[in-house]
Amino acid sequence: MEPDHKSSKSEVAFEWPSIIRVHKDGRVERLFGTDVVPPSTDPETGVSSKDITIPVTAAASTTTSEPSSHVISARLYLPKLTESRKLPVLIYFHGGAFCVCSPFNAAYHSYLNAVVAKAKVVLVSVNYRKAPEHPIPAAYEDSWAAIQWAASHCDGDGPEAWLNEHADFGRVFLSGESAGANIAHNMAMAAGKPERGLNIRLLGVALVHPFFWGSNPIGSEALPPNTRAYVDWLWPFVCPSKPDNDEPWVNPMTDGAPSLAGLGCRMVLMCVAEKDILRDRGRLYHEVLGRSG
Repeated sequence: MEPDHKSSKSEVAFEWPSIIRVHKDGRVERLFGTDVVPPSTDPETGVSSKDITIPVTAAASTTTSEPSSHVISARLYLPKLTESRKLPVLIYFHGGAFCVCSPFNAAYHSYLNAVVAKAKVVLVSVNYRKAPEHPIPAAYEDSWAAIQWAASHCDGDGPEAWLNEHADFGRVFLSGESAGANIAHNMAMAAGKPERGLNIRLLGVALVHPFFWGSNPIGSEALPPNTRAYVDWLWPFVCPSKPDNDEPWVNPMTDGAPSLAGLGCRMVLMCVAEKDILRDRGRLYHEVLGRSG
């Protein structure tokens, strides 16, 4: 459903029904993804989790936005240890259209417990800042800072014992779903630029139903006009400084976008969903990546 834009006389400036409501005085109400569960040791899988904070400074920025200095949070996961070997590192970015949800929601916490138990990885789930209070590129800046923070443990002398003791920095992966997969892609592009100074190499990126879009419909995108209108609205809402739906951050296949050969990783896994309006854009990403060399 397309967001409900209200008149200037209303207290509500606009509303995305059941997701988010923005008032004309700037107050934001999130109607989805606000639940919080504490970190724990999961009784079914034995996966342990804990919450930490990560400093973000101007030097961490991947963009040309105004300098900032603040702290973000993250949830760490460690599988039940049965032997003393180093484990791959997975840095994960949750979905939620860049404006709702967090690593602390019950659904994400349960999902990542399962991922960590099955994959036997040390996982960092990043609580990047959300639009509209913190429009893009804030989410990218926070996510890049989290990657740099994780990389600061590669010599075993970082601030977090779980990473110092258990992480194999020769096997570092990024992943996310929807908006989080968009973040993972853009972080991999940043990692491929030597001037960013990342002191580790990414082994792979897993993009699950990524939020990529464009001004010209492809495939099934043209079929449901109401749904397309909603998706057309989303990017300008979360990134008012670069609202064009062909901005390479949201349309990495657009003419003039940096080549996908610049991804700073060796492997990419692309997942699409049968009934997702984003699926054909994801397939196009796969095709363009395959031609990129």
